[in-house]
Amino acid sequence: MTPIRLTADRAGERLDQFLARSVEGLTRSAAQRLLEEGAVTRSGRPARKNDKTSPGDVLEVVLPDPAPVDLLPQNIPLDVVYEDGDVIVVNKPVGMVVHPAPGHPDGTLVNALLYHCGNSLSGINGALRPGIVHRIDRDTSGLIIAAKNDAAHLALAEQLQDHSLYREYEAVCAGSLREDAGTVDAPIGRHPADRKRMAIDRKDGRRAVTHWAVLGRYPGCTHIQCRLETGRTHQIRVHLASIGHPILGDTVYGAKKPYPGLVGQCLHARRLSFLHPRTGERVTVECPLPDYFTALLDKLSRLR
Repeated sequence: MTPIRLTADRAGERLDQFLARSVEGLTRSAAQRLLEEGAVTRSGRPARKNDKTSPGDVLEVVLPDPAPVDLLPQNIPLDVVYEDGDVIVVNKPVGMVVHPAPGHPDGTLVNALLYHCGNSLSGINGALRPGIVHRIDRDTSGLIIAAKNDAAHLALAEQLQDHSLYREYEAVCAGSLREDAGTVDAPIGRHPADRKRMAIDRKDGRRAVTHWAVLGRYPGCTHIQCRLETGRTHQIRVHLASIGHPILGDTVYGAKKPYPGLVGQCLHARRLSFLHPRTGERVTVECPLPDYFTALLDKLSRLR
């Protein structure tokens, strides 16, 4: 399998810890096994788990072949926004899980992609996540890109890391933002008491930057555009909650009761732009706001 290339972003972190937080689905114990087996090199030399990172270190990781798993292709309708021999971009509906996980063995985007693409999906992220380069939450709608081969996957993953893969969202958040635009620059890590949640973590968190701009103002809430400079788990949701403006319908980081008429949070991945992994040309795609989002804006407009 083609090695994954990673670049260290901070100094003094143990390599097993760095690998566990950098490679999707890799536990620290699994990272230690890879280091012990010589599957990780640092500047071309075998790395050790007790080694510490230095900024700019380049590591190559060879992941083992995924264990066989019975993933069922399912004929689930897909809203395909862009597709060629290397990539596919889908407008994911709210409520759809991206890949199989405990409690969601099927009916996921991966099951639908397997039916639509056949065996033409990359295997870098393992047997349960074929083709998946990045994720969006179950209750977030919008654009997500998948890779059809390992070379495309590696190229897109590198763009995620160097921030050349552009992602723009729209959301409705609680309260009235005082400024018309701003930036939240606050590191994000696991919540110390609830591992299923993320939180602002200024000691051990990873750098996270979200740029936002107001699109419309309504009684008690604001329609905004959000541009991701980094891509941390739940980044927009955590950042907006941290400045006192959680997304409407977000019962994890905002009000505990669902917002009337919403299933999940009012957050939509509207625009996506990337350098094509084969041609190098920039590809930009977008999709309209979904019905749940426009219905909410109509309702808010009547209140205004």
